[in-house]
Amino acid sequence: MQDIYKTSLLPLIFKRLGADPETVQGQALKTLAWLATQPEAAPYWAQPTRRFAQAWFAQACCLSSPRLAQTIGGLTFSNPVGLAAGFDKDGVAVQAWPALGFGFAELGTVTCHAQSGNPQPRLFRLPDDQAALNRMGFNNRGATRLAGWLQSHLQAQGYPIPLGVNLGKSKVTPLTQAAADYRQSFDLLKDWGSYFVVNVSSPNTPGLRSLQSKTQLAPILDTLQSANQGQKPLLVKIAPDLAWEDIDDILDLIEQYQLAGVIATNTTIARTGLKTCMILKTGNPITQEPGGISGAPVRQRSTEVIRHIYQHTQGKLPIIGVGGIFTADDAWEKITAGASLVQVYTGWIYEGPWMVKKILQGLLEKLDTFGLETIGEAVGLGEGGR
Repeated sequence: MQDIYKTSLLPLIFKRLGADPETVQGQALKTLAWLATQPEAAPYWAQPTRRFAQAWFAQACCLSSPRLAQTIGGLTFSNPVGLAAGFDKDGVAVQAWPALGFGFAELGTVTCHAQSGNPQPRLFRLPDDQAALNRMGFNNRGATRLAGWLQSHLQAQGYPIPLGVNLGKSKVTPLTQAAADYRQSFDLLKDWGSYFVVNVSSPNTPGLRSLQSKTQLAPILDTLQSANQGQKPLLVKIAPDLAWEDIDDILDLIEQYQLAGVIATNTTIARTGLKTCMILKTGNPITQEPGGISGAPVRQRSTEVIRHIYQHTQGKLPIIGVGGIFTADDAWEKITAGASLVQVYTGWIYEGPWMVKKILQGLLEKLDTFGLETIGEAVGLGEGGR
């Protein structure tokens, strides 16, 4: 089935339906949401379709093993593979992610104020690089709408996996008022997220990455931790393009404000070595378009950042590794470099919905090969272990 997806369905999606990748992604979210809703909530004629889809999801996409489970920051993760922020900004398909085998899912980026994001087109595929280029600009319906949506969809049955919420600064908010903007979003959503992420690393909101500097990040973390009072794990997501000393400054702040971890990394603004030669309607080569690159081109750098963080913190800080994960080998590389958990996005699009199960199967095989009992024993294994 995976071969059919990659040789037939993916080219169809990319070439025929994919004139606007953002539209295709939106349609996919709505379809997943419809299929994942409880059959009893559907009209009688739709119930068999939903039951069949959910049974297929369970068989094709899910794998359960106690060897893959971990408890980190007081949260239990049944497996280490999560959905990265950016795919489901507004929680449209929130009910689908557990059914597709993910051990956790992260919504957003969400901002305090609803915003339309950057002008379209703003999402591009780079198939020759197994990558994507986006300059979405935190398009989302806002923290108030997301809180209401989660309340209406999760209140009755709860949520079976840890649910992260990725917080960004509203574009209309001046940088000097960023801390208050982040806090307002957190206050609106604190009852619905299992953990929260401070996103100061997207390249697509003017000035946002400057918030990674020590002087600007400290007030944000101080404000959020004052509001949080240790109730929810709080993490920071960093860019892959930072210098090592800048990463070390952030790690010092993480220790100072007792954050629960770090996500490494966001998309990259680097363009080195890209192969895709597509010319857009504007006449510009796609690789010259502004925005962040995700997928295979960021794989090596994100792993280097993970390794640096693990070594700098002596393995004491939980790391969520993201960037260029397509296979079990990719996930294993990040885990053995020091990541306790990993996230996927671009690779999931290229590999298909059964990707999570294949990665989990591969991780179990790696554990057997290295004589390890649990995935937690593999964290930092390439750096000498714990």
